[in-house]
Amino acid sequence: MPRTANEYAVYLLLESGHREEVRFPTIQEFQKWYSGELVPKSASTDFISVPIKNIQGEYMVVRPSRIVAIRVEPVFSSSVERFN
Repeated sequence: MPRTANEYAVYLLLESGHREEVRFPTIQEFQKWYSGELVPKSASTDFISVPIKNIQGEYMVVRPSRIVAIRVEPVFSSSVERFN
């Protein structure tokens, strides 16, 4: 039986070399934001909002044209984190 992720960590890799992490509760929530906000404005230099639902009172805006890569990683609450 396949495991179900508790949330998804989305890493936005920016042109400047910075990496920002945003978490989405489901892959469908990420896909909705990606296809509804990011893709239609991908060449724009205007800011768009990035949803940060797990941190109250904080928000992030980004220029879509400055995102060079996106990494999506499932997060399982039963996973054991190992630090080397």
